[in-house]
Amino acid sequence: MLSQKIQDALNEQIKDEFYSAYLYLAMSAYSEATNLPGFARWMRLQGQEEVSHAMKLFDYINDRGGRALLGAIDRPPAEFKSPLDLFEQALEHERQITGKIHALYQLATQTNDYPTQVMLHWFIEEQVEEEKSASQIVAQLKLVGDHIPPILMMDHRLGQRAGE
Repeated sequence: MLSQKIQDALNEQIKDEFYSAYLYLAMSAYSEATNLPGFARWMRLQGQEEVSHAMKLFDYINDRGGRALLGAIDRPPAEFKSPLDLFEQALEHERQITGKIHALYQLATQTNDYPTQVMLHWFIEEQVEEEKSASQIVAQLKLVGDHIPPILMMDHRLGQRAGE
């Protein structure tokens, strides 16, 4: 059985994961509106991945005899300055999520909740991957600057992302 403290923290993380999905969908919509369908696809798939993260936590709470409670989700930004700004914000968001996952792990450690610690290992590894991916794209966008041909080449490459 989950402690109330862990259950509350996991429910908050579910909300954060759904917000992440909203954010990536907003980024996808922006990308579509600016004629970058590859960026839009990448962001849409990332949003779907975030929903799966929320559901993983949702199921875990239920499996441990707790109750998943869904909180209100804030509205994400709708406008971005450029593809670089888009991915810089995505990277910063992933870093914030990493911090929240680490805080959850610390709480699970402090409360001797070993099953939650084990479950959170997956999220810790996932966040390393998420930050690496966004960081690489930011670095590439910085290399190409505002030059349209390389941005269009990146758009094409990002559109090749396989579905999760």
